[in-house]
Amino acid sequence: MAARYVISTASNGKLHFVLKAANGETILASQLYASMDALKTGIASVRANGPLDERFQREQSSRGEPYFNLVAANGQVIGKSEMYSSASARDNGIASVKKNAADATVDDRSASAPAP
Repeated sequence: MAARYVISTASNGKLHFVLKAANGETILASQLYASMDALKTGIASVRANGPLDERFQREQSSRGEPYFNLVAANGQVIGKSEMYSSASARDNGIASVKKNAADATVDDRSASAPAP
């Protein structure tokens, strides 16, 4: 299976997406969006910024768990990773976003998607 952006509707009715690698693992999660147009702009920003190493903020939680944020040129966070067990695992996650962000397909599973 190829990498994909999976769009879904949160319990509060807002939209969000996750970027899943070809193995099905979530490698990036978006913020919540009020509209499909705003969400599509978010995906476009991940596609544009995901391949660029300088757009990744390598962070560590207060509990010492490595994670990363993907930011736009203006510094706004456009996606966050899960918490990782090690810095090398986090760096593998970043490498996966770099590899997959630009060409991933879109899988719309939101409430606004037409029924099959």
